[in-house]
Amino acid sequence: MLMVASTALLTGVGGAGLAQAEPAVPPALASLFDTGSAALGSSEAPAPDAPRLASIDNFRDVAGTGAGYATADGAHVNKGVFYRANAIVPNEADMATLTALDLSTVYDLRTDDEVASKKDMLPADVTYKRIPILSGNINEMLGKINAPDDARKMMQDMNVAFVSGAVEKAKFAELFTDLANTDGGGQVFHCTAGKDRTGWTSAVLLTLAGVDQKTIMDDYLLTNEYAKDSIAKNTAGLKASFGDKYVNFIPLVTVEESFLQAGLDEMTATYGTMDKYLTDGLGLSADTIAKLKAKLVG
Repeated sequence: MLMVASTALLTGVGGAGLAQAEPAVPPALASLFDTGSAALGSSEAPAPDAPRLASIDNFRDVAGTGAGYATADGAHVNKGVFYRANAIVPNEADMATLTALDLSTVYDLRTDDEVASKKDMLPADVTYKRIPILSGNINEMLGKINAPDDARKMMQDMNVAFVSGAVEKAKFAELFTDLANTDGGGQVFHCTAGKDRTGWTSAVLLTLAGVDQKTIMDDYLLTNEYAKDSIAKNTAGLKASFGDKYVNFIPLVTVEESFLQAGLDEMTATYGTMDKYLTDGLGLSADTIAKLKAKLVG
């Protein structure tokens, strides 16, 4: 999601001296944006859970753990198909683990500045594609944060823009089209912190698969658990950068239910259903949507 040094805070969202023109985003915020399972009843054992990676702490399977998230028709979301993550800069052990997953493609949703500050390091033969999703003047937005609720409003507005922003719609259309049409091994999509842009992408896929909204929200909130060490580090960085005012920026380095809900509410109000959002909002074809569903639950 969005993250903490100008683009880094919003791109992982921050920077010291918010009162100055074009301040550098604080390192804490820069890290933010820097701001198939067997069918129900089958005798086959479920695919292994995605490994926990110490150096990529928000790496996880979109399908969840165990048998995979249950769907409305009694099936389960296929594991090992789509993975979500924060910036992919693995240590030696985690690189070996990623290599063993036999991934096909990594989609990097970060901006140019985010990528420049922390470039992905991928296993050999994995295709890397950038689809930057983030618009607006980060410093201008950060300069308006004077209380925690200002930061919450910023994150809510970001999720609304994922649904209705012209730039965001075009980029998400490209991403979902590629996810549907790329064959081979598992596909990974990620931003800086793996929570906002990545969180919306995952929520769309799980909704399309027929997973209930409570489970989708619970999955979204797992960032606070998976990335708790990164959140603690970012919080310490905020204290160092902003002193007592650091609390105003805490919502930028975590996830809250209202963030994702703002996007879901915008989708419902504007399009009615997720399928209509994908067809009318993003311009996806029925064939592309069918391919996505087949990958998720087929």
